[in-house]
Amino acid sequence: MGVKKLMKQVFTKPKSLTDVPFTYCPGCHHGIIHRLVAEAMDDLNIAEDTIGIAPVGCAVFAYLFFECDMIVAAHGRAPAIATGIKRVKPDNIVFTYQGDGDLASIGTAEIVHAANRGEKITVIFVNNAIYGMTGGQMAPTTLEGQITQTSPYGRDSKTMGMPIRICELLSTLNSPAYIARVALTKPAYIVKAKKAIKKAFQYQLDGKGFALVEVLSTCPTSWGLSPKEANEWLNEKMIPYYPLGEFKNVEEVS
Repeated sequence: MGVKKLMKQVFTKPKSLTDVPFTYCPGCHHGIIHRLVAEAMDDLNIAEDTIGIAPVGCAVFAYLFFECDMIVAAHGRAPAIATGIKRVKPDNIVFTYQGDGDLASIGTAEIVHAANRGEKITVIFVNNAIYGMTGGQMAPTTLEGQITQTSPYGRDSKTMGMPIRICELLSTLNSPAYIARVALTKPAYIVKAKKAIKKAFQYQLDGKGFALVEVLSTCPTSWGLSPKEANEWLNEKMIPYYPLGEFKNVEEVS
């Protein structure tokens, strides 16, 4: 009889994710982002004390996938809901999970003022440069010249304005504690993304203030590209306009 060799398990599903299969399109980065958020909650052992808020858009399905209390907010209003919850329950960890059509459009005022007040919440901001769920319309983050359902000739900055850089905008405010932008198209990028997300939660645990991590994400379906092509497009087109890195970090302020 042969001897069975025991294999060491090195990769498992995070405890902070449910067993519900992801419903996102093939190649979409939401699944990766969910895993990184769940890993951060596992590492910090905060899931039982965490309350997440997801608004309208692809992000709304987050309530199916995280093993923590979740609330669905009206379009763009997640920062306002998070503010109220955090002030009433200051010992809980509160985060929002928002897309660019939500946070950078109908929710612009909400995110700017939450950041300006220094609300002690964590924001996970998913930027795929388009409205994914509703059919691929132009978003505030759509790149100049990018073709969408509502910009069939490409975004024209003369009539439609330039794409909004949320990290750069919020980092001009005095109150935020941590602002960073990450991507997921390479293993090294994913490692840095996890560190940034974990740091954003840690800053809330430490009471340092408002923290936001912008994650550049693909949307192969609405971009009309294969998952591989979408990753390449993100690297070639999005990152030059939306550079990666930390834009504000209170720990680095002398």
